[in-house]
Amino acid sequence: MLPRVIIHNSMSLDGSLTNFDVNMELHYQIAGKYKPDAHLIGSNTIKTGIELYGSAPSEEKKDFNKPYRNENLPYWILIDTKGSLQNKLHEVRRSEFCKDVVVLISEKTEEDYKDYLTKRNYDFHILGKEHVDLKKSLKFLFEKYNVKTILTDCGRILSNFLLNQGLVDEISLLIHPVIVGDKSYNIFNFANKKIQLKMLKNEILKKDYIWLVYKVICA
Repeated sequence: MLPRVIIHNSMSLDGSLTNFDVNMELHYQIAGKYKPDAHLIGSNTIKTGIELYGSAPSEEKKDFNKPYRNENLPYWILIDTKGSLQNKLHEVRRSEFCKDVVVLISEKTEEDYKDYLTKRNYDFHILGKEHVDLKKSLKFLFEKYNVKTILTDCGRILSNFLLNQGLVDEISLLIHPVIVGDKSYNIFNFANKKIQLKMLKNEILKKDYIWLVYKVICA
């Protein structure tokens, strides 16, 4: 059995994920309404977040241990086959909004990164040969961690991979009152087929923002 997967993104009126100021408070207010068991996040999204909002202090001894937090908090599931988050994961683990970090890697991931994860007591799992097998990963997360609802917090690459493989159940979009124009980084540019949707919600928030929710009918 697979968990329910919801793509949740903030975007401009013309579909861009970047080059405008995201209302993070509103974005995460909506995310919290879903009460997900896990957030699925790509390594590039994490790196971008660290660059935008600043790095945390250097790694400390306490960062080598699993945190003790509310069991109702979601796991943060990070896909990082290239080990690009090495020496940065403590910045993620320190977040008070996650239970702990789980890392998905492939058979091609360097041993040095596996050693880094092992020494710091991160759960990590090899779920693919060259790249992480998304369908296999979702099934594994359901069985291993009892993850029944996953909310993505990612850029367009991972979102479109999930859509193209027919793994998305719902799409939640927070539309911001801005047009990016020729610098637009379109959320669905990599979708490789027509996807039928059914609207579930159309709500105006704080006057200028619109929250749209669609059920994926055919993907």
